[in-house]
Amino acid sequence: MNSTPPQPARPAPATAFLRRLAHDRGGNTLALIAAGLVPLLAMVGGGIDMGRSYLSQTRLQQACDAGVLAARKKMGSSVVVSGEVPADVQITGDRFFNLNFRDGAFGTRNRSFQMTLEEDYSISGVADVDVPTTIMNVFGFTEVPVHVECAAKLNFSNTDIMFVLDTTGSMAWTNPDDSEPRINVLRDVVKSFHAQLEGSKSPGTRLRYGFLPYSTNVNVGYLLKSDWVVDKWTYNGRENKDTGKSVTYDTYDTTYTYVSGSADPMPSGIVTTCPPYTAVYTTLSYSVDADGTERGRTMINGDSPWCDISADSSGFEVYGTRFVNYTYDWTRKKTGSVTRPIYKWHYKPMQFDVSFLKGATGEDTLKGGSLDVLMEGYPSPSPEIITAWFRGCIEERDTYEIKDWDDVDLGKALDLDIDLVPNPSDPKTQWRPMLHEISYEPEIWWNGTGTFKSPVMSENGYLQAQWAGLSACPAAARKLDEMSTADVASYVDSLYPDGSTYHDIGMIWGGRLLSPTGIFAAENADVDGKPTSRHMIFLTDGETSPLDISYGTYGIEPLDQRRWSQKSGETLTQVVEGRFAVACKEVKKRNITVWVIGFGTSLNPAMTECAGPGHFFEAQDSAELNDVFNKIAAQMGDLRVSK
Repeated sequence: MNSTPPQPARPAPATAFLRRLAHDRGGNTLALIAAGLVPLLAMVGGGIDMGRSYLSQTRLQQACDAGVLAARKKMGSSVVVSGEVPADVQITGDRFFNLNFRDGAFGTRNRSFQMTLEEDYSISGVADVDVPTTIMNVFGFTEVPVHVECAAKLNFSNTDIMFVLDTTGSMAWTNPDDSEPRINVLRDVVKSFHAQLEGSKSPGTRLRYGFLPYSTNVNVGYLLKSDWVVDKWTYNGRENKDTGKSVTYDTYDTTYTYVSGSADPMPSGIVTTCPPYTAVYTTLSYSVDADGTERGRTMINGDSPWCDISADSSGFEVYGTRFVNYTYDWTRKKTGSVTRPIYKWHYKPMQFDVSFLKGATGEDTLKGGSLDVLMEGYPSPSPEIITAWFRGCIEERDTYEIKDWDDVDLGKALDLDIDLVPNPSDPKTQWRPMLHEISYEPEIWWNGTGTFKSPVMSENGYLQAQWAGLSACPAAARKLDEMSTADVASYVDSLYPDGSTYHDIGMIWGGRLLSPTGIFAAENADVDGKPTSRHMIFLTDGETSPLDISYGTYGIEPLDQRRWSQKSGETLTQVVEGRFAVACKEVKKRNITVWVIGFGTSLNPAMTECAGPGHFFEAQDSAELNDVFNKIAAQMGDLRVSK
């Protein structure tokens, strides 16, 4: 604020009476007394009028401050990106000024108020008013001009922002009023939000951004120290097992002789659709000799293609053979028999050494890798190798099935203790690497039907979660850090939609990455003695929708039964939402502000209660989502009077 002490506007010369009195040499006592009253009256009157002026100045300054503050708040931070000042900014500022200093207040007149948008996007203002005098008017001072100045600026103190973003399969959908999929809209809005905040921060201010995409799981493995991860873990696998029985097979020798026709390579090139298989085999003759030898003649017509995805992924490269009246003779003669043992798959929990994923020391982060296991193909005579990859997603540490949501024991529910640092000598406190390919689900068929049972001996090939698309692992999370425009763009453009909606694991790990007192306490501490404002922006496009046949953070739920089983008194959805609520409370205990946004969906009670009044929003299209982020940016900022 800035104001000038009120000064009389038009001082007048002394009156004729005072001039005569000054030249009167008579000893008139009454005249002397009267002359003494005049300056006394001037002092008293001046005090009264100046008091009214100072009161008017104080109220005018308050009105000026209120006007520019309201205008700057209305303008928000999007002006930094768009360069456009909303049309109603002036109206808003004038309204607040007028409410705080009404026209004619204290008998004033000639009230004026002007605002200006400065280069640093602050709004400055000047206000003027004339205060008429009363007693001083006798002495020629008719009014006192009052002038004040004010300015409002949106600043950001040191701030940490964690984006917890739903990247489930439905983010590939397009909202009715949009032309782009939700994931594309999200990318654009986050980029704009980052630009707003960066354009509004003051020199020396630290703004950090972190990202946690979530779906069926979270990809945080490569952020973890090796000491925080187990050396061994148990997965739902299978191995071939000798049943003690055998089967005898006949063996044959088969020969082929060309007769006529053609069998040429199919035309090569890249096509958008793999051509169909059209080859037709026609038996022209068939006979059996006295010794059991089979003979025949066969003709083939049509195409026998196979396709590979092209190098640039623009289509398919076609290979195969085109048959035109291709005719051949064949003979098949029995040569003997062979007896082989019968194997079956033994579906069961299997423990593996996963310490090869760790870095050179316990302080090093995981280096990653893969594990070859004999679980592919058929169990007899020998399975084939399948490679199980660590992609960065993890299984949670020890927990229990919670019966009373108002009395959660964090000493047992270690997954919900967002600050607990793992003990290298206690596997219960450590996280476990997901190996997506070791995720078999006996006796569940590939269409999702069946009943969970383990262990099981069977020759059947039951559902494997990874191949069925039920073991999603989103893009890797990113810890809090100062990020450039290019950094943010590169990251959000890498997000991809996949998997189901498990809100609890998003809230749990969003809190862990943001907490100033947890596993990243050293990195998340306040700097330079300045407090840090911490915010979580939790965005989802759907209701809670877990699948019991998914392989996720808590394993394969009906088999591993770490927090839920098919005999539980609640549905898996209720359990996920209950844990979400507990995790949200734990997050807010760390003085973290939680903002929840429903994009293209309605928020459930668990979401709105988590955020609290004024901190949850619903957006049905890109324009509304932009507005929501603008509102959040404005509320994050420190709107203050700067002059």
